[in-house]
Amino acid sequence: MTIKIGDRLPEGTLAEFVETETEGCALGPNTFQVADLVKGKKIAIFGLPGAYTPTCSAQHVPGYVQHAAEFKAAGVDEIWCISVNDAFVMGAWGRDQKATGIVRMMADGNAAFSKALGLDADFSKFGMGTRSQRYSMLVEDGVVKQLNVEQGGGFEVSNAETMLKQLA
Repeated sequence: MTIKIGDRLPEGTLAEFVETETEGCALGPNTFQVADLVKGKKIAIFGLPGAYTPTCSAQHVPGYVQHAAEFKAAGVDEIWCISVNDAFVMGAWGRDQKATGIVRMMADGNAAFSKALGLDADFSKFGMGTRSQRYSMLVEDGVVKQLNVEQGGGFEVSNAETMLKQLA
């Protein structure tokens, strides 16, 4: 069953490559409970099929990086990019996209969280296995307030501009 507006995010974990060691976060991959990360926060989340793929790298991530200040001004605490890749790949891609410190590049390595959301997709015909659908959502204190799922491989409703209009 696909998550919908009004639903609470499912239990799960995501991993993030931490660039700077801090108390409680070691340098390198760290695994976090989603419920702990979303508690008391407003988060713009976007999911996409894969790091370094054309639309994801040329449009999806750059849009959220470019508009990050507008998201903050609209009361969004964090922006997350979720992809079915490992934390090392997501960390490298974040550096490549100049997203470090702007967008949290969250790894869903085994697609467990994407499956729990009901937003997984079979990309086997492209040699990519199970991936995430392309989507965006606004989450407040763990509850989905907006949800935009792309249809048929498009890139029309999950972009940063659409989410910003929904925040207005």
